[in-house]
Amino acid sequence: MTDARRRALLAGLAASPAALLGAKPGAAQEAAAAAAGLVSSNVCLLAVEVTEGPYYLDPGLVRADIAEDRPGVPLELLVQVVDEDCRPLAGARVDVWHCDAGGNYSGFADQGSDAAASTEGQTFLRGTQMTDAGGLARFRTIYPGWYRGRTAHVHHKVFLDDTNVLTGQIFFPDALSQYIYDNVPPYDARTGARDTVNASDGIAAQAGEGAYAGLREAPGRYVASLVVGVDPASVSGAGAAGRPAGPPPDGGGHAPGAGGEAAGDDAGDGAGDGARLGAALVPGAT
Repeated sequence: MTDARRRALLAGLAASPAALLGAKPGAAQEAAAAAAGLVSSNVCLLAVEVTEGPYYLDPGLVRADIAEDRPGVPLELLVQVVDEDCRPLAGARVDVWHCDAGGNYSGFADQGSDAAASTEGQTFLRGTQMTDAGGLARFRTIYPGWYRGRTAHVHHKVFLDDTNVLTGQIFFPDALSQYIYDNVPPYDARTGARDTVNASDGIAAQAGEGAYAGLREAPGRYVASLVVGVDPASVSGAGAAGRPAGPPPDGGGHAPGAGGEAAGDDAGDGAGDGARLGAALVPGAT
C-alpha cells in the first residue's frame, strides 16, 4: 500500500463517528483499519506520554502469558506499535504491567487500597514481548482490577533499540469494568465501592481517547486492541520519582457522582447500561 493510500484511509477513520470514545465502528471503518494494517479501528495518532507510576519493574520476563496464578476474566491484549505515518515497527520491545483483581501490583509491599498486602518477590501480571513484522505484541493476562483513585488501566512502555520512546496507559470501557467488578469472582469479593471512573481519572483525561482499547468478545476471553503511535526519535521522560510507602497513588479521581457532571454521567452508565452490556459480553454470564 502506498503512503498516500494509507493516509487517505486513516483520514477517513479520523473523520468517522467510530473514532469517538465508546462508539462501535461500522463495517466500513473496520475495513479501512484492516486495509491500513491496523488491529483496531481506533484512530492512529502519536500516543500521549503519561506517568509511569511507582510500580514499574523490569524482571526480564520475555513472555506472552503474564497471568501466573492470578484469577480473573481472561484477557488477550494486543498492542500494535506504529510510527507517525502508521507504519508498523517490527522488533520494538513492549513492557506491560497492571494490578490484579484485588488491586495489587506484584513486587512491592503495602499493596491494595488498604495497603495490607505484600507481593515482594512476585512477578505476576508483568512481562515483555517483541513486536512481530506487523508491529504487534500479544499478551495473555486477566482483566485489570481497581484501587482507590484510579480507573481500570494497564501500564505499558515501548522501547526501540533499548531506548524507552514512550510510557503510557491503556484504558477500558467503564460499563464492562463495572459489570465485572460487581458480578464476577474474584472481583466481586472486594469490600468497599469503586470510587473512580474514566471521566474522573486525571491520568485518563491526560492520555485522551487514543488510549482506550477496542474490546471484542472471543471464545473464553476478551480481546483488547490498541494501536500505539510512537516517534522513533523521542525519549520517554515519564519516570517514577521514587517508591512511596502505602497504596498506589491515585489519578486525581473522585467518587462517581460526587465530583462533577461528567463523573455522574459515567457512573450512571456503569450501573445501568453497564449491567446490560456486561451481561452480554462476560463469558458465562446470564
